[in-house]
Amino acid sequence: MRRVQYERSGGPEVLEVVAAEVPTPGAGELLVRVEAIGVTLSAIRRINQPVPQQLRAEVAGEVVAVGDGVEGYSEGYRVVGLCTADAYAEYVVLAVDQASAIPDGASAVDAVALMRSGLVALGALDTAAPREGETALITAAAGGVGHLAVQLARVRGASWVTAAVSAESKADFVRELGADEVFTYDQLHCGKQADYALDGIGGSGLAETLGGLAEGGRAVTYGTGAGLIDPEDLLAGGKTLTGFRIGRLAQRDAARYEDLRQEVWQYYASGLLHPVVHAEFALDDAAAAHAVIEQRENRGKVVLVP
Repeated sequence: MRRVQYERSGGPEVLEVVAAEVPTPGAGELLVRVEAIGVTLSAIRRINQPVPQQLRAEVAGEVVAVGDGVEGYSEGYRVVGLCTADAYAEYVVLAVDQASAIPDGASAVDAVALMRSGLVALGALDTAAPREGETALITAAAGGVGHLAVQLARVRGASWVTAAVSAESKADFVRELGADEVFTYDQLHCGKQADYALDGIGGSGLAETLGGLAEGGRAVTYGTGAGLIDPEDLLAGGKTLTGFRIGRLAQRDAARYEDLRQEVWQYYASGLLHPVVHAEFALDDAAAAHAVIEQRENRGKVVLVP
């Protein structure tokens, strides 16, 4: 089979396609023939680390073998889930507790565009505890998570959605998803101040996010950017800031994680949630896929198709 790997840290150029043995599923694992792989900013940041790390990604495809002790799945099942090692490949091993069945009518590409990103968006939204009629601010609103968060905020009763993007060229795309007004990050003070914010930037970008909140507003960040905020941003306006990581929820509250997973699929099936795929790339073009995200060009999800 073919697999993308890297042996030194750096930018997209360090990724290379190599020949590799098809892995064997161990106890509690599935062997999946991969049909689609979701590219994320966290995967891109991994290759920038001084010490090479495993490429993790959401994958979707067909189960072709099962390991000992697996129940509920067999050959021929279509699944989607987080692969924690060697995810950019034609075949991967997927832990059964990371897998969920792909409903009839959903493509593998839609599954990877929807599932992990949708879980992050919905989990962050739940953490913000929105009330009917409140106003929402979504940052990184054109990204893989953000474009779903815009839709989910509206589904959950937001009366007004302000979106923040990195470039004016993304404004029309985000408006079509349901945003009422769209600003670049340096313009957030011009918009309607929000009751809650879902932040996909983190770090230094949090200052702008907090500035876009009304007094007493609450922000939930799932962004991994580095940087500091001024405590005065929180104290003066009585605002709150909460961090959210979907992996932590999966480990600590498996039942709630499963509820979110089912809820995401329900919104998709009912037509309330539409995953958008910016582009599909072959494995040979993994570097180009990473470059699109690094350069903040994407509108929606970037997907690899082996």
